[in-house]
Amino acid sequence: MTDTITLTLSCPNRTGIVRAVSGYLFEQGCDIAEHRQFDDAVRDRVFMRTQVSAPEGTDLDRLSAGFAPVAAEFQMTYEFSADRSARILVMVSKLGHCLNDLIFRWRAGSLGADIVAVVSNHEDLRPMAESAGLPFIHVPVTAETKDAAEARLLRLVEDYEAELVVLARYMQILSDATSKALHGRAINIHHSFLPGFKGAKPYHQAYERGVKLVGATAHYVTSDLDEGPIIEQEVIRIDHTYDPRALQTVGRDAEALALSRAVRWHCERRVLLNGHSTVVFP
Repeated sequence: MTDTITLTLSCPNRTGIVRAVSGYLFEQGCDIAEHRQFDDAVRDRVFMRTQVSAPEGTDLDRLSAGFAPVAAEFQMTYEFSADRSARILVMVSKLGHCLNDLIFRWRAGSLGADIVAVVSNHEDLRPMAESAGLPFIHVPVTAETKDAAEARLLRLVEDYEAELVVLARYMQILSDATSKALHGRAINIHHSFLPGFKGAKPYHQAYERGVKLVGATAHYVTSDLDEGPIIEQEVIRIDHTYDPRALQTVGRDAEALALSRAVRWHCERRVLLNGHSTVVFP
């Protein structure tokens, strides 16, 4: 029997990196099952994701600590991860298409993660969450209670041991402090009409302008609204026959697809941050 372990890393580009990594893994009795690498010529950095079959009972902390001299030599940022389903907490408001899609994929075993709770600033989606056997926590948000609500959110993340927070059409802007607290472990979804069509009715604005592409963007949450590192985008071509209702339907399909892929890739350790961008090994 073996354990599946994934090593992700990035470092300045130089010769000998692959040899050093593969040599260490060989010494530890690990067999490489999948290796993906990207050499960023613009930033002169290397990004790697290496999945191995390790001897059963391999101590992850010991494996990581033993790699430290190699990492120091090459100035690597690295992480060893066990092959298990990540715990995710989903945040929603009133629109349920993204939550419904995530629940379906979770139940089908294709999400690469376990949904542990649903948090919302409205009660509308309680039946959907509870019918799936998920805890539903109502955290109302007003201008006066926003700080307290976000403090409770961070406590819930800790209480449920959530490794990722998914904003599945959560219609509240997180504060700078909360965005920083969740750096690299919160994913948001929005329609790609931003910033061209802002406001409450972007699909109506898009209809008026005769758009030919409907899209959605999944990205990491940062203090800059909707400007975090992009993980995945979905685009669907449409034409003049699509009225605002049809545009909305297609747009929601795009949102669900982009978000589910981003969540799965993140939980499978296939997304590496690269400055304000990402490297994704799907």
